[in-house]
Amino acid sequence: MASSVDFSHIALAANCKEKFESTVDFYLSLGLSIVRKVTHDRAQRDIGHENNIISEAWLHLFASRPENSVTVRIIHVDGDEFHCQSTSDAIRICLATPEIKNIKEILAANNHTFTVHADPNFPVDRIATRDPLGNEVFFTPHVNTFSIPSSPEIKPVRVEQEPASGRFDLSDGPAQKNIGILTSGGDAQGMNPCVRAVVRMAIARRCRPFFIYEGYQGLVDGGDKIKEATWSDVSGFLTLGGTMIGTARCKAFREIEGRRTGVYNLIKHGIDALVVIGGDGSLTGADRLRAEWPDHVAALEKTGRISKRDADKYRTLMIVGMVGSIDNDLASTDMTIGACSALERICESVDAILSTAMSHQRAFVVEVMGRHCGWLALNAAISTGADYLFIPEAPPKADWEESMCKTLKASRDAGKRTSLVIVAEGALDRNLNPIKPDYIKDILSTRLGYDTRVTILGHVQRGGAPAHFDRFLGTMQGAEAIEAILRATPDTPSPVIGMLENKITTQPLKEAIELTGQVAQAIEAKDFSRAMALRSVSFAKQLTSYKEIANFNPDSKMKLPEDKRLRIAILHAGAPAGGMNTATRSAVRLCINRGHTPLGVHNGFPGLMRGEISELDWLSVDGWTIAGGSKLGTNRDQPTPQLGAVAYQLQKHNVQALMVIGGFEAFTAVLDLARNRSQYPAFNIPMVLVPATVSNNVPGTEFSLGSDTASNVIVRSTDMIKQSASSNRRRVFVIEVQGGNCGFLAVMAGLSGGSTTVYTPEEGVDLTRLQRDITHLRTRYIKELGRSEGRVTLCNENASKIYSTEMIAKIYEAESGGFYGARTSVLGHLQQGGTPSPLDRCRANTMAVDSINWLQSRCWEAMEVPNEDNI
Repeated sequence: MASSVDFSHIALAANCKEKFESTVDFYLSLGLSIVRKVTHDRAQRDIGHENNIISEAWLHLFASRPENSVTVRIIHVDGDEFHCQSTSDAIRICLATPEIKNIKEILAANNHTFTVHADPNFPVDRIATRDPLGNEVFFTPHVNTFSIPSSPEIKPVRVEQEPASGRFDLSDGPAQKNIGILTSGGDAQGMNPCVRAVVRMAIARRCRPFFIYEGYQGLVDGGDKIKEATWSDVSGFLTLGGTMIGTARCKAFREIEGRRTGVYNLIKHGIDALVVIGGDGSLTGADRLRAEWPDHVAALEKTGRISKRDADKYRTLMIVGMVGSIDNDLASTDMTIGACSALERICESVDAILSTAMSHQRAFVVEVMGRHCGWLALNAAISTGADYLFIPEAPPKADWEESMCKTLKASRDAGKRTSLVIVAEGALDRNLNPIKPDYIKDILSTRLGYDTRVTILGHVQRGGAPAHFDRFLGTMQGAEAIEAILRATPDTPSPVIGMLENKITTQPLKEAIELTGQVAQAIEAKDFSRAMALRSVSFAKQLTSYKEIANFNPDSKMKLPEDKRLRIAILHAGAPAGGMNTATRSAVRLCINRGHTPLGVHNGFPGLMRGEISELDWLSVDGWTIAGGSKLGTNRDQPTPQLGAVAYQLQKHNVQALMVIGGFEAFTAVLDLARNRSQYPAFNIPMVLVPATVSNNVPGTEFSLGSDTASNVIVRSTDMIKQSASSNRRRVFVIEVQGGNCGFLAVMAGLSGGSTTVYTPEEGVDLTRLQRDITHLRTRYIKELGRSEGRVTLCNENASKIYSTEMIAKIYEAESGGFYGARTSVLGHLQQGGTPSPLDRCRANTMAVDSINWLQSRCWEAMEVPNEDNI
């Protein structure tokens, strides 16, 4: 009879919900899985005892052999005592496992107290702990037949270990700040990465973040519209467009009673700081709320809605603003969250339009967003090679219709098959009359006879996943927002987080909003020079260069005198990078319009040695704006072995200035030419380097052409790979990226793609680092058992000579304890190909124009005959 009896399960009981849930969590952390968990509508009774069962959970350890499996039943019984205690006598559970080291890590990672005991017969320790009900749980490396391991009385010792739960604290003590986060106004790609950064940085800096759903409407509504956010709540936010916490118009917030209700809801949730992500209207509302805050608190105390204690505690509110606007219309910052992604949507659409326009020799008029700001329209025009542009800040002259027709006809006469006009939605003439796409279409159709179409892109510009740069910008600004809150005092003016000259900045919010409003006022007053002056310096430079480059002007007023005209050679060197062709096109067309002769050097320095040099004309570079790779041809060869041949060809073709576009190889090549000027007179010409390399490793510049394109490729690839890993639930991908000896790509794409960690040449890789990263991965996968997300690690190709990408993945898997698997993915030359990103196209245009201007000035200085009276 006994031989037919099988072991059923271990039953544990708790008489309060908190103990029940914590006990379930304890056994889940040990690797057991929930098979069934239920709360009964009516209390149930088990056979043999009088307790009423409210809830129960069945957990099972699925072992490779059924006889090694364990089933635990945890019940929540209806108890009379106020304090939570176990309703059953404490029992002892002894579990045999060879993974003692893993058990230590699991217990430590989940903050469970335990003691370690040496085994006199084996070199492996044994572990003793207690579950939340007080039951003793032992772990031993071998099965103890008919005996239990001897152990002294358990005296729990808390193991100091970084918690792996959803709350990650860098320091001890109570929360420094309770921070509300809301998004308001029009949505913009990059808002979600910003929210993610605010939440995680707040938790890391020992603050409590709160979501405020639906913008200011949620602030007024309160209740479940305000909810504390955890680390895991923002998982996956990096890849999502729009705003996951919502935005809505709120009429109530415009009234004082509505704002007072919002204040009450903030105090009710203990929130004493507010991060607002939105446009200038949203930020103005936030600053107004802060200014009125003391009056609202006093009124709430007077009416008895809050206590004097709360009134004293919440006398001030700290506000931090970040601009989420695709228009990029905030003064005092170079870039706002969402602008870069919107520009990508525009360029993707216009690039597609141009292919059909080319087929039919059509003209297209494309309207983009920008009510009072022409940034999107201007940068889209530069990035797509548009023929004509209309923006609010710089209206055309009175006879603009005739001028436009003349300009477009000149391009067609030169051989161009298409015509493209970009119009900002707020475009005006000098009398403030709107310039609409349909009117432009009628002009082109009637006066020039062009088959013209109109495309209004509309809200497609707001949609889609955020581009790499917006993810990076939102992340960096979100982190800075928390730091701004923590260092602020009650007297600190409300700041707005921005970016100037590629550095994250903190400036007074009120002044930035006032300056932004002055642009619209200047336009309304027809003071267009003032409107342009209020924009950034780079905006005015871009507009000037666009006007010089956009159209073929054989009779251009920009033509220089004969003695000022130069022969300028353009050469590509190093590996291909997005933006090389764009820079070449801008340089060639600027040279032609000024009267210079642009010379294309094919196939890098070897081509220069062989004399593969040809004059480039206007049409030969048409379409190069959106072309990836190198149209001239490029390689890594240096000029040093054949300096004489290089000098000969420069003299033969009368090259008076040299523009080299390339990476570190181009940098060293130009240095070699400069160092040998004493031997070769042909090298005594101005030479300039336009940095173009995905590695971004050229000294003297923060960004090289191609680095943004490559970062976007990596981020998009990471998104897809992570999706695959998440589907598998328990998989880590080690992704190898390029960069040579520079970790720029790994770090930037790691931030934007949500990489768990990155390995770079600057930091290197060692066993200690790998062990720490593996411990983190195991901790997370143990904690997330059954609901794990996929993870990626980025590894620079030269991060280590010993620990290759393949080896790191093998170490990851070997030390995983079976909690996850590891795979590799080498992106390789994908990072050097594809269509250049709009940001790289715009940078290429700016760098090319600056380079030609510099070469001009240096040549002209050398041409001047010194005045003998001044010698």
